[in-house]
Amino acid sequence: MPTVSAAPDAARRSEPARRLAVGGLAALTVLNLLNYLDRYVVSAIVPDLQKAHMGLTDFRAGALMTGFLVVYMLTAPLFGVLGDRISRTRTMAVGVFLWSLATGLSGIARNYLQLLAGRALVGIGEAAYGTIAPALLADYFPLRSRGRVFAIFYMAIPVGSALGYIVGGLVAHWYDWRAAFFVAGVPGLALAAWSLRLPDPPRGVQEEEPVAASGDEPGFILVYWRLLERPAYRLTVLGYAAYTFAVGGLAFWMPTFLERVRDIPGQQATTGFGAIVVATGFIGTFAGGWLGDYWLKFSREAYFWLSAVTALVAVPFAVVALVAHEPALYYSAIVAAELLLFMSTGPLNSAIVNLVAPRERASAVALSVLMIHLLGDVISPPMIGAISDRTSLGVATLIVPVAIAVCGLLWWAAGRAARTARVHFQVACS
Repeated sequence: MPTVSAAPDAARRSEPARRLAVGGLAALTVLNLLNYLDRYVVSAIVPDLQKAHMGLTDFRAGALMTGFLVVYMLTAPLFGVLGDRISRTRTMAVGVFLWSLATGLSGIARNYLQLLAGRALVGIGEAAYGTIAPALLADYFPLRSRGRVFAIFYMAIPVGSALGYIVGGLVAHWYDWRAAFFVAGVPGLALAAWSLRLPDPPRGVQEEEPVAASGDEPGFILVYWRLLERPAYRLTVLGYAAYTFAVGGLAFWMPTFLERVRDIPGQQATTGFGAIVVATGFIGTFAGGWLGDYWLKFSREAYFWLSAVTALVAVPFAVVALVAHEPALYYSAIVAAELLLFMSTGPLNSAIVNLVAPRERASAVALSVLMIHLLGDVISPPMIGAISDRTSLGVATLIVPVAIAVCGLLWWAAGRAARTARVHFQVACS
């Protein structure tokens, strides 16, 4: 029978105090908003960069995001292991400082290679923050409220992304593109110091069930190998990769689809779709977190069931959005599909941290970051583009509903696997 430690007592569960936990959530959400503002500010100033005599072709402009994304996903596993073994707030503060400094330094770039290096450095800093923040949140709040907590945290994604476009565009218009990088980067330098003051509670302090006693720390590779051996975790991350494939492909190509296939003016297509993403992202993410926590009262696998059901229900709406010709019909379908897809954001990320032991959480998030981008939005935009070159964009985008269906089925299977693993664990501990 495996050795387990005693469940935390009531006093221990109250640490950190609720006030500190709520303050930590607020700080991490603001940082996440700035995270995505920094990430997308470059997209708003591409025309200005192309006028800056840096030899910035469309391909090179796109490579700025690719360079960031590749470095981000490759360095995430390193910070995952560090986040499970040393001070999380200090490691995260270094990441926030690094990405903010890199954003500011991008404003003094004199050529394309310097600009590309700056964006790559942003990826290192954001990898440190992105892998550790969810693990901290799991130790701030108990399981019963994590769906809502993660929903609040991840609502910063659509809002921060939109602010990146708005701040970048306005500052570049009134000043220049260099100022846009400075405005986006400087606040993070102060927030890095703020993050050092966040509580770093004992790992597992909020758990309601016995936590397996930890032995020797496994090696770097062994940590991730053990995670991949677990069916529930493996299926969850593969489903998340299919989800990221769909959402990433849709986000990249939808404005062009509306302009090229539906004959909507370019600016109207971009701003209209952007407004839909912000509204549905805010509402859908919050609603999904609340529903996930409510359903959790009736099933410990509620986060999986909610994510699976919303994804599968989104499939027909995604198909209608891509094949309908009446604006009222396809716009309504886009709104419904985006709303349903965003509903899984909070529950799904909560499920990932709940699947693993407290001392594995940063590593689990890090590995998911690597896999979802490697198998998801790194390949979906060029794959859709390649299919479009051989057929049409209207045909190529139909791969998106297929990916959504795959992620829904994988999450349903992950829920079943998680339930089986939980039952076996309870039997072993009895």
